[in-house]
Amino acid sequence: MSKRFKIIVVGGGHAAIEAALAGARLGFATLLVTMDRTKIGQMSCNPAVGGVAKGQVVREIDALGGEMARTTDRSGLQFKMLNRGKGPAVWSPRVQCDRFLYRQIMTDTVTRQQNLTVMEDEVKRLVVDGNKIVAIMTTNNGNIDTDVVILATGTFMNGKLYRGLESFDGGRMGEHPSIGLSDSLRELGIQVGRLKTGTPMRLAGTSIDYSRCQIAPGDDPPIPMSHFTSLITQRQLPCWMSRTTEASHEIIRKNLNRSPLYAGVIQSIGPRYCPSIEDKVVKFPHHAHHQIFLEPEGYDTDEVYVNGFHTSLPADVQDDLVRSVPGLAEAKILRYGYAVEYDYCPPTQLQLTLETKEIGGLYLAGQINGTTGYEEAAGQGLMAGINAVLKLRNEPPLILRRDEAYIGVMIDDLVTKGVDEPYRLLTSRSEYRLILRWDNADLRLMDYGRRVGLLSGAVYEQFSRYRGRVARAIRRCPEIDWNQSVEHIAMPFSPDLSTESSDVSLMDEGPWTESLVEKQVALTRKYWGYINRELMGAIRFRKMESRQIPSDFDYDAVPGFLNESRQKFKKIRPVSLGQAARISGVTPADINILMVYLERHRRLKEKSDHLPDGLRGKTM
Repeated sequence: MSKRFKIIVVGGGHAAIEAALAGARLGFATLLVTMDRTKIGQMSCNPAVGGVAKGQVVREIDALGGEMARTTDRSGLQFKMLNRGKGPAVWSPRVQCDRFLYRQIMTDTVTRQQNLTVMEDEVKRLVVDGNKIVAIMTTNNGNIDTDVVILATGTFMNGKLYRGLESFDGGRMGEHPSIGLSDSLRELGIQVGRLKTGTPMRLAGTSIDYSRCQIAPGDDPPIPMSHFTSLITQRQLPCWMSRTTEASHEIIRKNLNRSPLYAGVIQSIGPRYCPSIEDKVVKFPHHAHHQIFLEPEGYDTDEVYVNGFHTSLPADVQDDLVRSVPGLAEAKILRYGYAVEYDYCPPTQLQLTLETKEIGGLYLAGQINGTTGYEEAAGQGLMAGINAVLKLRNEPPLILRRDEAYIGVMIDDLVTKGVDEPYRLLTSRSEYRLILRWDNADLRLMDYGRRVGLLSGAVYEQFSRYRGRVARAIRRCPEIDWNQSVEHIAMPFSPDLSTESSDVSLMDEGPWTESLVEKQVALTRKYWGYINRELMGAIRFRKMESRQIPSDFDYDAVPGFLNESRQKFKKIRPVSLGQAARISGVTPADINILMVYLERHRRLKEKSDHLPDGLRGKTM
């Protein structure tokens, strides 16, 4: 094996996969280091992809040239569009997958990828020269030289598992944690914190009385997750619903002293939007029931995932708890639930490219940045991989704005605001959610995927014909007052139509069909007033983003800032006035002061640029 790679990715989960595939597909020798190559693409918790806001992210990954949606379509056993009863801004695709098939397909994709080498080993330390990454140190293969390292370690850094008052080391059940990497990061000046997550028990499907449960079918016909999938052909399976009872809640209340969370054994904070059943009962005592979903884990397994029943109570309590639920009186637990505590790095230490501010060439992606969910991780992994490649090419980075993608919303939130609990994407986090719909991710982002090099010319040509048809049809709508201010920011309307024939038809077999054109136009016409309002807001937002802040701007030289604002400006180092305004705790008055001094800085810079070389100096 070579002792040098241009890019090294550490991990084997969803962030690591997208980062490694991006680096390799864009032509760079890439090494994926994972502690167990048989677990590449493992769905550690829920065997599902997508959900509210998460489904939009998967579509965005797909539009940029990532892999998650395509594998989802090949392994999905139930497809469902969530929130159909609400407006299209919050419609979100979700797919229940065959856990084992998903992992098998992803492993095969990774191991067959040209330019990508998989090595089973543990990374103990990072090696730097000055403030730049130069190598990794592994347990079995020694030092391996590199220009870029992308850490996507999931829950494995100093991972510790909890069930009841017992604890044991592990990144997941049955897997060893990564020891030493956290200390190496601290030595390099990177702050490390602690977070928690958890998983529910798994049941034997043959032991469930489904007659006492409510069926939860998928969509018929199923809507593919990927833009590039024309039709889902595999057999679809139902999910089922039940609910907790007062007996369930009483069992939990009587055993809180045996819960690691409430006994004080676990000190770190868990995810707000995916709480344990103990948390639900304690924090929502007025709720008589809590809904749970029984979700099959695959076609060829009897294992059922109990969604909504996350717990770290002792095994005997979990036995009693399951039997208190309608339909589960005779249920057999195949695997008990547990909590996992792990190290993460507060993401305010990152640039918007996901490269660390302290160490050049070191990128972080996924749960190491404090996020939850496969989708959030995959989106970060893809962006870290793309930006690592662009840096190696000496090209400008790809930074998605908040009005362009949920991925942009997420990364901006992480880097600008930081996290004090595991971060989960929600549609409510976006100011532009009617623009950032699941159905127009291709219109928003495929230009970037093609520009970077992850989409082929043939695919992009077919997409361009589709976009041209959408644009022409929308421009003919009488209720839409067309103007140039909208044209330069609305992707469906922005292509150069002069080079395309207006009578070019699309293929009926997909993936982009005349039916999709009609749906896109109908939706735009129906909600144009709201869409136009968001577009106007996006124009104002872009003006704030265009006010760049020099990387060497001296905040200490500006009088009048509140101390808190000055400290946060120096910590975050915002790249624009817009990003500065989104920092938590920064006041509008401080933004006005910053705006005045940025204008002064700009004028002094312009004046300095006209001076002879020997007279030019620092302007601020």
